[in-house]
Amino acid sequence: MAPGIMARNVIFSEALIKQMQRSQLEQLPRWQRGLLLALSVICAIIFLAFLSEAAVRVRPWIKTGVFWGNEFWGTDRTYMIDPHTGLRVLIPNGHFGPVHINSYGFRSPELTLDKPTGRLRIAFIGGSTTYCGEVSSDQMTWPYLVVAAIKDRYPDLDIDFINGGVPGYTTTTLKPYLEKKIAPFHPDVIVIYEATNDLSVNSFALAREQGVTDHNQEKSMGWLAQHSLLAYLVEKNLKVLLQQHPVLAEETQPKVLIDQARLDDMYRRDLTALVEASKKVAGLVVTVTFAPRLRSDQTPAELRAAAITSLYYMPFMTPEAILQGFQRYNDIMRSVAAEERTLLVGNEEAIPADAAHYKDSVHFTDAGSIAMAKRVADALLNSPQFQVLALEHQHGATVATSPAQ
Repeated sequence: MAPGIMARNVIFSEALIKQMQRSQLEQLPRWQRGLLLALSVICAIIFLAFLSEAAVRVRPWIKTGVFWGNEFWGTDRTYMIDPHTGLRVLIPNGHFGPVHINSYGFRSPELTLDKPTGRLRIAFIGGSTTYCGEVSSDQMTWPYLVVAAIKDRYPDLDIDFINGGVPGYTTTTLKPYLEKKIAPFHPDVIVIYEATNDLSVNSFALAREQGVTDHNQEKSMGWLAQHSLLAYLVEKNLKVLLQQHPVLAEETQPKVLIDQARLDDMYRRDLTALVEASKKVAGLVVTVTFAPRLRSDQTPAELRAAAITSLYYMPFMTPEAILQGFQRYNDIMRSVAAEERTLLVGNEEAIPADAAHYKDSVHFTDAGSIAMAKRVADALLNSPQFQVLALEHQHGATVATSPAQ
C-alpha cells in the first residue's frame, strides 16, 4: 500500500474513533454528561492543586532539605524539645539546606566542651534573629561574621564561638537555656540580642487579659492550612494583606490598650535576670540594642509596610505601638547595661531600613547580617575590656577577670 494511502487511512481511523467517542457521549443522559464534566473539572483542579503545592515547596526544600511535611517555616524542622531539660533545642548534627548544626546543637562550627587553655570563647544568645535562618549560609550569620572580624584584628588569637540563637526564645527562656546549655562551655564573653519575641509575648499577655484575643495567629490557622503549604500561604498572605489595610485592620481586629509601664516592667525584670545570670558565667557580658526595620522617621505607610510581619504576630497592636515598644525596650537595655555595668552595643539604626537589609520586619538578609555584625564587632574591638581579654588570650595567659566583674 502506498505511503500516502496509509497516512490517509490513519487520519480517517483517528477521526472515526473521535466521532464514535462523541457519539457515545451524546448518547449518555444529560445528567451523566454533566457528572463526567464535573469529575473532569474536579480532577483538573486537584492536579493543579498538587502541582501548585509542589511548586511552593521547592523553596523550603532548597532551604531545609525537606520537601514534604508540615515544616512550613523551614526553621521548625531544625529544632526539637529536649526530653531532659524540656527546652527547645536545635537538633544535634542537623543538616537542613544551608543550615548546619554541630554535635552540641548550635548553629556554629564544631567545638569541644572543655575549652583549651588560652582559647577565647564567645557565646551569642537570642532568638531567631541570632539564629539567622534567613541568610544564605552559616558563614553569613552575624555571629560568624563578628568572630571573623575579631580574627582579622587578632590573627594569632585562638577563638571559637557558640551561636546560641533558638527561634522563638525570649529573655525568660534564654535564662534556663544559658544555665543548662551554654554555661557548661565556659564562654568568656556572652552577647545578648533579643526583644521581638519578648514584645510579642508580653503584649499578647495584655491582649488576652483584656479579651482582645485568646490565640496567636499560627494556632488560629484552619485545618487545611495546617496540612497544606499552599493553603497556609494563601491564608497567611490574606491576613497580611488585611493588616496592610489601615481601615480594615482597625475594624476586624480590636487593639490592645497599651500599658507601656507594665510592658516595660516585664522586660526589665526578665532582661535583668538574664544579664545577672550571664555575669555568673562570663567575664564580659554584652547587650545589643534591637534593630528592627521600623523607624521613627518613616511615613505612616512606610511604617506599616515595615511592621507587617510584626503585625502578623501582634495584630492587636498598631505599627506605632510596635515601634514604641521596640524603642522602649532599647531604652531599658541601655538602662540595665548602665546598672549592671555591662558593655552596650547601640547604633541600631546603622542598618538601613530597606528590603536589601531586611527579609521582613526583624530578620536580616545577607547584607543586613553584614551590617549587624559590623556594629557588634566594632563595639567589641573598641572596648578596652575586650581588648585586654583578647590580648591576654592571644599571649596564652589565663584571664584575670572573674565572672562577677
